[in-house]
Amino acid sequence: MHSRIRPHSYVVLRLPSGLLKVLEIVPNTTVSIGKFGSFPANQLLGRPFNVTYEILDREDGKDQTELRIVPAAELHEEVIKSEEAPPTEGTPDPTPDGDAGEPGGVEFDIVGEDGEVLMRSNRLTVDDPTRQTLSMEEIEELKKAGTGSGKEIIAKIMAAHKALDEKTSFSLAKYTLRKSKKYLKRFTVLPMDASMLGEVMIEREGHRVMDIREESQGLIGAWANIHYGGACELHPSDTQEGAFVGGGRWLVVDDTGGLVVASLAEKMGVLYPPEEEDFDDTSEEDGDQPEDEEMHDAPATENQQEAQTGEQQSTTGEGVDESAEKPKPLPARSNPKIIPAQSAPVNSLTLLHAHAQPNVALLKYFGYDAASPTQSPTHPLYTHLKTLSWLQLINPEEDVGYAEPESVSPEVLATWKSGKRGTYWRKRRRWERVRRVVDETRAGGFDGLIVASFMEPATILKHTVPLLRGGAQLVVYSPTIEPVTELMDLYSRERKTAFINRTINVKPGTKPFDPDTATEEERKEFEDDFPLNPTLLLAPMLQTSRVRAWQVLPGRTHPLMTSKGGPEGFIFSATKVMPAAGRVEARGKFTKKKRVAVEDEGQKEAKKPKVEGEDQQTTEITDTA
Repeated sequence: MHSRIRPHSYVVLRLPSGLLKVLEIVPNTTVSIGKFGSFPANQLLGRPFNVTYEILDREDGKDQTELRIVPAAELHEEVIKSEEAPPTEGTPDPTPDGDAGEPGGVEFDIVGEDGEVLMRSNRLTVDDPTRQTLSMEEIEELKKAGTGSGKEIIAKIMAAHKALDEKTSFSLAKYTLRKSKKYLKRFTVLPMDASMLGEVMIEREGHRVMDIREESQGLIGAWANIHYGGACELHPSDTQEGAFVGGGRWLVVDDTGGLVVASLAEKMGVLYPPEEEDFDDTSEEDGDQPEDEEMHDAPATENQQEAQTGEQQSTTGEGVDESAEKPKPLPARSNPKIIPAQSAPVNSLTLLHAHAQPNVALLKYFGYDAASPTQSPTHPLYTHLKTLSWLQLINPEEDVGYAEPESVSPEVLATWKSGKRGTYWRKRRRWERVRRVVDETRAGGFDGLIVASFMEPATILKHTVPLLRGGAQLVVYSPTIEPVTELMDLYSRERKTAFINRTINVKPGTKPFDPDTATEEERKEFEDDFPLNPTLLLAPMLQTSRVRAWQVLPGRTHPLMTSKGGPEGFIFSATKVMPAAGRVEARGKFTKKKRVAVEDEGQKEAKKPKVEGEDQQTTEITDTA
């Protein structure tokens, strides 16, 4: 994450009212935050995050307003005063009977063991609007006067209140806080990260991100073992033919608009664009290109080829041969410095989507727009985020993008116009990218699977779990508990035992289920009982977590009544395992310890009549009763 505010980057402004405002810092523009005022955007460029600013009124002779950094001592002034000041409510004078009385006729509800007043009651206080002598017209005139800060307005409003001394310390603090939220022209600049984006989206449109909160994002990243995998190396898989394992490759199904992808990419270190200073040296070495120079991706034109041929002939001094009359063959890739999109071999995310284009619109807040043709290739997600559709995964032969376009010989290609050649090369590059991503995904070997989708989880896991390597982590998020409880049943111990008894450890005289030789009815019955293979996942677990804000006061401790509701959010997690092939049998020596009591036959015979006598005596007592 960047430490300072950059041009054309998104930030979050926390207003005095507590609302969050997402803002793009565009140079040479004016930022408006409603009733709190406006200020030039250039005054925020290059400044650090998590700083509180105050909008000053425009002075005479100045064209624009200015910002003032509010120091920490001023922000926490009330807290510092309350800690340093002596208690205002002292210990009441004792009555003649020795009990603590009520000083000044004020009723105290909560009193400590030593007689110290802990909380004063305001049950007899009557809220009357006439106690505020300032009218709304006078307050508006104070606001228009422009005294430079809202603190003077708050001070005058509180001074004009007749019953301010009747308020308790807690009610006075709430009253002051309400006025501060209303009249102070302050805001705090917060960085735009994955957790902050989730908080903003939940307040606005929680259903778009499946109401996934910050604690759920943390659980997903922890159970999926998301980390930076760029230092790892790929090596062939021992269990999956043609697959490579290692390197930090995760498979993602995201229906939250890109929030889950952003959370995972942030932990992998590929979410934020690099600093501009990182490209200063490379730009100087490469040099600036002239405006009339042709693109690297486009092959040379006929005139350029003739000019190059003429230069070679003049330098060598040789005559024209038959090979020089033919057009020069075009290279397969004209610029080796160009990095292909979605080409990172390690530390990558592969996104599965159900549409023509992936829905990752929320990634624009981090400088990445998948639908933009002018997306900068320097962004890490340009190479580390790979996308493919469900059709390309399940049946790629039916997808148009997977089919290879018509190949044209270099001789014919040299006769085309530049626009037609550019279209041809774009189609070839798009086909190469799609084919590379589809083949890598279908080969499997992923280190984990993260699912946050409105689709039925069982239908997703049927095609994605076999793509995981042994020991990979699986995480499924659902805002409600019903879809994940179904997964717990499908991967339960009882269903796993029944699956093994039907396929491997069958009873003597019965035939194990074979999908190749089974009839259509038998296959349908088996799929109804076992939609998924329960032996592929180990230790399934279901959990939830939610942070709630509480009001902590003596005698009044409870959750905040103004907190937002919504779904709880549940997470299903498990570990992918490779089931053993064939029949599993226990091996080894096992001796059961038995406790043997050595008794003589005489002792046994002596005990037997005694027991019968006791039973007989018990019967007689029962009959007598």
